[in-house]
Amino acid sequence: MAWMLLLHCALLLLLLPLSSRTQKLPTRDEELFQMQIRDKAFFHDSSVIPDGAEISSYLFRDTPKRYFFVVEEDNTPLAVTVTPCDAPLEWKLSVQELPEEASGEGSGETEPLEQQKQQITNEEGTELFSYKGNDVEYFVSSSSPSGLYQLDLLSTEKDTHFKVYATTTPESDQPYPELPYDPRIDVTSLGRTTVTLAWKPSPTASLLKQPIQYCIVINKEHNFKSLCAVEAKLGSDDAFMMAPKPGLDFSPFDFAHFGFPSDNNSGKERGFLKSSSKFGRQMSSKPRVDLHKICIGNKNIFTVSDLKPDMQYYFDMFAVNTNTNMSTAYIGTFARTKEEAKQKTVELKDGKVTDIFIKRKGAKFLRFAPVSSHQKVTFSVHSCLDAVQIQVRRDGKLLLSQNVEGVRQFQLRGKAKAKYLIRLKGSKKGASMLKILATTRPNKQSFPSLPEDTRIKAFDRLRTCSSVTVAWLGTQERNKFCIYKKEVDDNYNEEQKKREQNQCLGPDTRKKSEKVLCKYFHSQNIQKAVTTETIRGLQPGRSYLLDVYVIGHGGHSVKYQSKLVKTRKFC
Repeated sequence: MAWMLLLHCALLLLLLPLSSRTQKLPTRDEELFQMQIRDKAFFHDSSVIPDGAEISSYLFRDTPKRYFFVVEEDNTPLAVTVTPCDAPLEWKLSVQELPEEASGEGSGETEPLEQQKQQITNEEGTELFSYKGNDVEYFVSSSSPSGLYQLDLLSTEKDTHFKVYATTTPESDQPYPELPYDPRIDVTSLGRTTVTLAWKPSPTASLLKQPIQYCIVINKEHNFKSLCAVEAKLGSDDAFMMAPKPGLDFSPFDFAHFGFPSDNNSGKERGFLKSSSKFGRQMSSKPRVDLHKICIGNKNIFTVSDLKPDMQYYFDMFAVNTNTNMSTAYIGTFARTKEEAKQKTVELKDGKVTDIFIKRKGAKFLRFAPVSSHQKVTFSVHSCLDAVQIQVRRDGKLLLSQNVEGVRQFQLRGKAKAKYLIRLKGSKKGASMLKILATTRPNKQSFPSLPEDTRIKAFDRLRTCSSVTVAWLGTQERNKFCIYKKEVDDNYNEEQKKREQNQCLGPDTRKKSEKVLCKYFHSQNIQKAVTTETIRGLQPGRSYLLDVYVIGHGGHSVKYQSKLVKTRKFC
């Protein structure tokens, strides 16, 4: 406790007249100073700025705050840094002479403490420097006079927090990383979703060999002038939830609930991107999309990924001394990502089938503009492989959004002189192929109707050494069905089968020798719309791939799901 009393006595010495020249205001005792700053509550309820340590504090709007520190000897180097966090500050640094004699004029009586305080603080000091704004601003002097220094701060915009650093040994301390001679960030490469940044290393790392890491901040609004401002923005959701009440002092070292990092997480970077090697190593997740902080170690080139095309982004770079956790800002930059390659819009003709190919995760845009007035418009879609998503807009208004597998038909209400924009989005699994038909004629149907279940069922009990019996569902429409067979190896697997599942490949792609038969079939009772067929002339113990095609009135066919069957080896 003795060392704690030393600093409190120091503050009293500032406020009490000195009785003799042998009583001096404290200078920086390095051993004592190190003991003091290790105790985070040491400056609690104190207006004293410690020599060589950065403090964080809080300002209420239109409520000024004053800090003191002492320079005992003339010609002392002095550096003061004030960092606004999330609002502009007005601040002024002034100095006044220290009182040498007690005002009691030798009577031996000490004046009351409040009168002694007034004697110093009411005197008008000499203004050394003043500033108004939100930049990180410095006062630096290689030869400062002795005296009591006052730092007055005011925020007229809103409640805010800030940081202050003062030292009488600026040459040896150097807590802030030094910027290179060219502190700009260069954009070396620009893509639709990526931006590559490069910057010159801090001399603090390259020459002084101090541990420096670089933190990149990305957002869509503006550049930041300090990492403190970034932290304030990242913590804006809860930064003011537990703000101190006016008139009450609080520890400037305990700001975890004001949006400042506490010691428990000072080694962790706060970020808002999913953990990925693209974005660096130290991140945590929080649902904020517009501001991202990425710390990347000591690299001086980095590619930011997963950006949106044709979007302007602001990039800031901060060099952080990992020993002191103090940072310096490079000159920020901004860049707009490249536009997406413009999609060519395919024009659909009334009543004509159009083949569409879509890359994996890709999209295609189609346009249908009927030449005549119409009451209804019909879109028929045949997805050849995996499911695709279709969206239809009429004059900008969304009318339809659905996933399509197999054959689907959509009938929409028409409108005179309407134009339809169709967006087709492919599968995530692989490329997509489909056929689409748009028509204003309700009886124009190029694709045959299909049952909900397009599987082929094989009857194991009816299987022989030379034949198999299968069944499939039909519909109420009279359609033509053709069945084909193909002998395959015994090691034919599901992956090979999947590659042959293109439903848009019709019977015209098959060999004549593979054709079994064609027949017409339908049933008005949908429950009885089932047909069976026995395929004969097969070899014992062999595997066959069976396909059933249904052919519509317009000549377009749809293939049912392929079926792998095997004849008995011994009968």
